[in-house]
Amino acid sequence: MATMTPAPTSPASDRITPAGWRIVLLASLGGTLEFYDFVIFGVFARDIAAAVFPSASPIASLMASFATFAVGYLARPFGGIVLAHYGDRYGRRTVFLWSVFVMSAATLGMGLVPSYAQWGVAASLLMVVLRLLQGFCLGGELPGALTYVVETAPRIAPLVCGVVFACVTMGVAAATAVSLSVRTWLDPALVPVYGWRIAFVIGGLGGVLSFVLRRSLEESSEFEKMRSLASRQPFVELLRTHRTHVLIGCALIAGTGCFNGLFFSHMPAYLAGVLQYDPKQAVFAQTVGVIASAIGIFLTGWIGDRIPPRYLLRTGVTLLLVFAYPFYAALESRSVNLTLLLVLAGLAAGLTNGSFAVLLTDLFPTRIRFTGVALGFNVSFTLFSGTAPLVATSLIGGTGQMASPAFLMMACALIALVGSLWVERYGGNVIKAHS
Repeated sequence: MATMTPAPTSPASDRITPAGWRIVLLASLGGTLEFYDFVIFGVFARDIAAAVFPSASPIASLMASFATFAVGYLARPFGGIVLAHYGDRYGRRTVFLWSVFVMSAATLGMGLVPSYAQWGVAASLLMVVLRLLQGFCLGGELPGALTYVVETAPRIAPLVCGVVFACVTMGVAAATAVSLSVRTWLDPALVPVYGWRIAFVIGGLGGVLSFVLRRSLEESSEFEKMRSLASRQPFVELLRTHRTHVLIGCALIAGTGCFNGLFFSHMPAYLAGVLQYDPKQAVFAQTVGVIASAIGIFLTGWIGDRIPPRYLLRTGVTLLLVFAYPFYAALESRSVNLTLLLVLAGLAAGLTNGSFAVLLTDLFPTRIRFTGVALGFNVSFTLFSGTAPLVATSLIGGTGQMASPAFLMMACALIALVGSLWVERYGGNVIKAHS
């Protein structure tokens, strides 16, 4: 098997070498493709609802689809615990390879699930099972990528974490771009039947490519140094020694998780199904907004090597807290250009999406880092991101106010702001150690 020797940074400087960039980008590629796979469900939620979860009520059908979306997130903490156990005990690389392979197979299978008209309830159950498998694998994928790049290039941890999530966000942009392409080139009558299937198949095949490319990665240098001292029971050790750190990590991610659930997964169905925007216009505007968010994340990572990331996160969640309601009110009234609105939202969120990851990894030592990052990341995303589309849809149905999802965003931003007040006290395993 071909291998590659890590050479992340120059001995004379904190600049990452070309070989180091290759490591970071290959680690990020899996996150890009896997987030594409995971988010594509939300992008095509209405079409999947009609094909696999039909109901006399369009709202009930959409809620069944979003409930299945949330189910995938419920599997993430379990997947994170299991996969992180192997990652902390035996190494990061193997988890990297097989998580992306299995998730790609699940995604491909989702594109081939028969319709409800063909298989009845069995089709719905099969979609739920495959969604659970997706979530289980993603539970180890992104935490593993963060752990890997931080341990590969610790001196520029904010930057490499920013690169990972910029790439992940571009996976969301790829999902919305595929949706736009399908709705543009496919006959409108065929989009609900074949459009979402094409998107899932593309994601599955892309994951296989990621698996092949990642085979050239070696184990992270920090883990290799302490392999003989690896924890035999990392999850038990984490709960015994770092419970408070996990809680702080969960709080830190609340703003990011809620924004991603609303902006990436709920927004297409919300704009087209609730506010009656033209579907093509909505997908185009969202794609541009996601690209803007990816740029903001990368710039935040770059700035994070110069300004403490905790300040960047606080700025980002404060913007989300203050402007969430005006944003949704403007969407409802159509008083501001849709694309401009989504670009501004994406840039504001880039501050928190580009800074939370390095703060999370900074909370845990190498010995249990994968497990700590996985638990904090997955619990928080399950609570604040996976349920966001369902909660937002329920708020709209219960209150009759089209702008009510803003209250959910404001509450989660406040939780993140409070959590950020404790990171300096409980962190220091990456940022201070290599400053």
